Amino acid sequence: MTARPPLRVLFFDVFGTCVQQRPPVADELWKAANEALESNASINDEVRAKATEMTYEKWFEFGGEWNGIEHTVVREQIAKTGTVDWRAVDQYRQDALRTLLARHGLLLLREDPTTSEVHIEPGSLFDAAQFKHLATIWHRLPPWPDTCRGLDLLNKKFSTVTLSNAYNDLMKGLVAHSSIPFTQVYTSDLFHSYKPNPKVYLGAAEKMGVKPEECALVAAHLGDLKGAKACGFHAIYVERPLEEKTPALREENIPDLVIKEDEEGFVALARRLGIQAE
Repeated sequence: MTARPPLRVLFFDVFGTCVQQRPPVADELWKAANEALESNASINDEVRAKATEMTYEKWFEFGGEWNGIEHTVVREQIAKTGTVDWRAVDQYRQDALRTLLARHGLLLLREDPTTSEVHIEPGSLFDAAQFKHLATIWHRLPPWPDTCRGLDLLNKKFSTVTLSNAYNDLMKGLVAHSSIPFTQVYTSDLFHSYKPNPKVYLGAAEKMGVKPEECALVAAHLGDLKGAKACGFHAIYVERPLEEKTPALREENIPDLVIKEDEEGFVALARRLGIQAE
């Protein structure tokens, strides 16, 4: 049997794998709600009562539901059209946040009958500016504690490249926001497709000038790794808390390498790939 060539490029899923999602979203929602309750005396009494009942744990659940709605909308778009406009995901997230806040009685909404635009009414927990800022949480998510240090180590031996279902400007902004030291930033919109479509994995390898067998995908999601492995990539699973969306795939033994949740993430990955921390 012919030996596989050595790895040259590590591609990385980003949301959940490289940057945290659930805790930062809950933290920002919780902080914004409390600041609004303290500073805005014009909040409707009923809205104020409902907002006061929102514990941190409830905001944590709220954030998970918000993310879930966005994924559902994306899947529906893909099912209908075979693709998705990743720039429109920002609008999907904004619409989902508005819907959820209204459902919890925290936003008072009015639809303009002439334009069908939805406006936030006075008395809501958040005004329009606060709402729009919250809706862009996903542009400023923080890295996991091991992300930047681990990538610094991995960069000694490999090219490290994002490969995310997002659009390139968003990803470049997110990487710059947290100073994450990737050597290249790729996103699925560059390949006019979405993961797990082979066009994304194979297009990324071709763009880097390497063969698929010289690449690995690093991800906290087995479905993503399954798609990459089917294209000839190595599959490296880095477990992250609450990030696995399809736990049933654990029965398929997809990963070639597993970094457990209680290990040190990308730093542990660097060690497993022969790079020692100084």
